[in-house]
Amino acid sequence: MRILFLDIDSCRPDHLGCYGYHRNTSPNIDQIASQGVRFNNCYVPDAPCLPSRAAMMTGRFGIHSGIVDHAWDCAEPFSEGRARWFRSRYADSNWIASLRQAGLFCASVSAFSQRHSAFWFLANFNETYDTGHRGAETADQVSPLALDWLRRKAKTDNWFLHVQFWDPHTPYRVPEALGNPFANDPTPSWLTEEVRQEHWKGFGPECAQETGEFHATVDEIIPHPHSAFPRQPLTMDSEKAVRAMFDGYDGGIRNVDTHIGYLLDELRAQGVLEDTAIVITSDHGESLGENNVYMAHMTADNPVVRVPMIVRWPGLTHPNRVHEGLVYNLDVTSTVSGLLGQERNPLWDGRPFTDDFKRNAEHGREYLVCSNLAGSCQRTVRFDRYHYIRSYHDGYRPVPDVQLFDLATDYHLTRNLAESRPDLVWKAEHYLAEWQTEMMRTATYPSDPLWTVMNAGGAEHTRGYLPAYCKHLRNIKRTDAAEYLEKKHPSELIAK
Repeated sequence: MRILFLDIDSCRPDHLGCYGYHRNTSPNIDQIASQGVRFNNCYVPDAPCLPSRAAMMTGRFGIHSGIVDHAWDCAEPFSEGRARWFRSRYADSNWIASLRQAGLFCASVSAFSQRHSAFWFLANFNETYDTGHRGAETADQVSPLALDWLRRKAKTDNWFLHVQFWDPHTPYRVPEALGNPFANDPTPSWLTEEVRQEHWKGFGPECAQETGEFHATVDEIIPHPHSAFPRQPLTMDSEKAVRAMFDGYDGGIRNVDTHIGYLLDELRAQGVLEDTAIVITSDHGESLGENNVYMAHMTADNPVVRVPMIVRWPGLTHPNRVHEGLVYNLDVTSTVSGLLGQERNPLWDGRPFTDDFKRNAEHGREYLVCSNLAGSCQRTVRFDRYHYIRSYHDGYRPVPDVQLFDLATDYHLTRNLAESRPDLVWKAEHYLAEWQTEMMRTATYPSDPLWTVMNAGGAEHTRGYLPAYCKHLRNIKRTDAAEYLEKKHPSELIAK
């Protein structure tokens, strides 16, 4: 069996043509989707980058693995303590170990381990290749390594190649030679000038006036590092800036898609394309204005935790199939191992739906729980047509502790239904409590890392920065915003 696993950082499914997007961002991805299964409701249990890929590779939710943040104790797996003998439990239980046990030669083209000092990510790969740019590379720097590997190995049997592309991740930096293929295309209709102006009145990290990821010290807000990238707007001060954001983000997807086409061409030239299974997914999506968060992935909003998942499996998948059930990306990776004849590891949280896959069914879970503890402290519940968000720490954004959105009529999160639908809030909170109880009952470590993050003062990307941020807000004449945050977070006014 040959498997090509395409891992596109920060890729929203609703910005791909096969998921209904009106711009031509993804012709090669769309072609693969037309030959296989497109999962319409696939979610990552933990976002953003480090927790998400940890979940995928360990097969475990962050509440079980311990990796839920980008820093401190919660950026590393829980210690196994006395259970750790000559070999760690993880050495034999991660996803790549399962693939190796199925007889596959496993290789990776990715800078992820260097970017996050996540060297456990490399465990069990036979070969790894790194561009050396720690995630700042573009697809034209990644695909040559993958193409070289395919030229040497594609005709051999039983391999798994993981290729990670970074281009949709901020800052938007695709080569100037690409131009702007979307210059004449309309932007997504929901983000009107009226919405932009309303957002401009708001505040918070990554809001319309302060786009991109939050950058500060305990003393001051530091200059935005994205200013060197012409495709990256620094504020949403006009309709022109809104267009630049969408064009820059979509340009990143289009550049990745072009280079995916090169990989497909190589497989075709080697005569093995039709015999190669292809999986396309992402570590998380991206907020592009939803909840007044721009060009960032530091919340657990639906646009961040929902990801594309496309599987084309020779001899098994049917063309143009759409799976509507609620699934985690862990369920899909567990299913891949199942299709290779591997038993589900008892430590894994993913539920393989191998039999349903073979029967062309689309069963999913009753509900999903997703988390983001790197830029805010949020857990969300995805159920029926709704997305419930519980904020334990708001990340210095003016969001209520409880939000509820009807994704069928309000995908871009403009109307909070929490007050008008207490019945649905109760249902979501019941699911959340049920999930947390089950997770702790099956945990191999005695505490929930959510509270480790909270007790440390909040998520890594905002922790300790409240005094500097309030000073900044006063400097730009937003005293009202500073007073709101100081009243809500009085214990954080002393810089640590």
